[in-house]
Amino acid sequence: MQNTSSAAADPIGWHGTTILCVRRDGHVTMAGDGQVSMGQTIVKGNARKVRRIGAGGTVIAGFAGATADAFTLLERLESKLERYPNQLERACVELAKDWRTDRYLRRLEALMAVADKDRSFTLTGNGDVLEPEDGVIGIGSGGNYALAAARALMAVPDLTAEEIARRSMKIAADICVYTNGNIIIESI
Repeated sequence: MQNTSSAAADPIGWHGTTILCVRRDGHVTMAGDGQVSMGQTIVKGNARKVRRIGAGGTVIAGFAGATADAFTLLERLESKLERYPNQLERACVELAKDWRTDRYLRRLEALMAVADKDRSFTLTGNGDVLEPEDGVIGIGSGGNYALAAARALMAVPDLTAEEIARRSMKIAADICVYTNGNIIIESI
C-alpha cells in the first residue's frame, strides 16, 4: 500500500493502493486494486485492501498506507464499532481522537475510507473524519485518478455505484503505475 509519508520516512518506497468509494441511489460500493509495489518492482498483485467489518459485515473499509499500520487501524475501528454499534460516525470520531492523541497511533502511516448503508468517511492521522459532499471518496496512489473518473461518471444517469466504481478503477489502473486491474469490490 502507499506510504503517505515523505520518501525520507519511507526509504523502501512502498506504493500501490487505489481505493474508491461510490455512493449512488441508496447503494454504496467500495473498490480497491490489488497491487503492492516496492520501488519500481511489483511485489504482490492480489492484495485485499477492501473488507467488510462490524457486526454482520455492515461496514466496508478500504485502506491505504503501511500494511501493518492499516491493519492496526482496521482492528481499532472494529473495536469502536463494537462499542458503538450502528454508529459509524461516532466510531470514526472516537478512532480519530485516539489516532490523534495516542503516542503510538500518531506514528501510523495510513488512510482509511469507510462506509455503511447511510454514510461514507475518510479518516486520516491528522484527526480528520471527512464526509464527501458528492458521495465519492478516492485515496491512495491512484486515488485522485479514480476520484476524477468517478466524479465524471456520476453525470451518467443510468450507471450504478458498482459500474461507476469498476469503470473508474479501470481508468486509474490505465494511468497510475502503482495500480493494477485486479479489483476487489464490496457493496452494500
